[in-house]
Amino acid sequence: MAGRFLVTGGAGFVGSHLVAALRARGDSCVVFDDLSTGHRAAVPADVRLIQADLADAAAVDAAVADGPWDGVFHFAALSLVGDSMRDPCRYLAANVGNGLRLIDACVRHGVRHFVLSSTAALFGEAGAGPIDETAPIAPGSPYGESKWMLERALLWAGRIHGLRSAVLRYFNAAGADPEGRLGEDHRPETHLIPLAIDAALGRRPPLSVFGTDYPTPDGTCIRDYVHVTDLADAHLRALARLEQGSVTYNLGSATGHSVLEVIGAVARVSGREVPWQAASRRPGDPAMLVAASGLIRRETGWAPRLARLDDIVATAWQWRMAHPDGYGAA
Repeated sequence: MAGRFLVTGGAGFVGSHLVAALRARGDSCVVFDDLSTGHRAAVPADVRLIQADLADAAAVDAAVADGPWDGVFHFAALSLVGDSMRDPCRYLAANVGNGLRLIDACVRHGVRHFVLSSTAALFGEAGAGPIDETAPIAPGSPYGESKWMLERALLWAGRIHGLRSAVLRYFNAAGADPEGRLGEDHRPETHLIPLAIDAALGRRPPLSVFGTDYPTPDGTCIRDYVHVTDLADAHLRALARLEQGSVTYNLGSATGHSVLEVIGAVARVSGREVPWQAASRRPGDPAMLVAASGLIRRETGWAPRLARLDDIVATAWQWRMAHPDGYGAA
């Protein structure tokens, strides 16, 4: 039976792919997005878009009151770790305040299921191995702290009001819709794969590789990359799991890839050299950040369908070649 869902941040990178996944299985949805970082063109023409800010309490209340909803997916957030270190109060006020406003509206209007797109950044420097759900929480940034505060708010909303929540923690969403409908278009772009692609295309200066002397096989940082459509699938599986109670899952590849491995994958896929130059380490950058995903695999059967780095990069390359200006002015 088809469901009806509210998706905040549904015009953004991961949110738009979740909307596509909902529609592919026959569900209907409404997108709530202020388009500050999202794109109107990423929302299908026949999907209702509420262009509003989550800071607008009246707009949030009206949207959630327009139920019934089978669930709310919450992606909308400020999400740049470095930016949060420069302006911590802005991140805490926006992410926590807006998230609490949304959770409160869900409680008041009888929403039963809530899915939070959280972050593995709340683990800080968790060590060399894959990070599972039992790792100590120690956010290394106000961004990570803001997500952790929302996770705690959901815990209390569940205990007191019965709101069931699924929390998904992951590092780097990557790639693009394999059918070419959606892709990555951040302004400014901060993610490694699209930056490496643009360097290969000569659209930007050579990449700066921040640190080449880490205790890793090639000296560069190792990070997690999960294809964005696999993330969308994980959100849907976590939603279904809520019938049994609230859940928290880490999502990752369990292995990760170094910066130089990503550069190599872009070179293989594109057939072009990726110019890069060594730069000093950035303060606070751990050698390895990789999330485990054993729990969600066991409990939901989730498994990445596009797990190979070259496959992830190939979808990003295809999107960039077909959409050299991203979503354009839309």
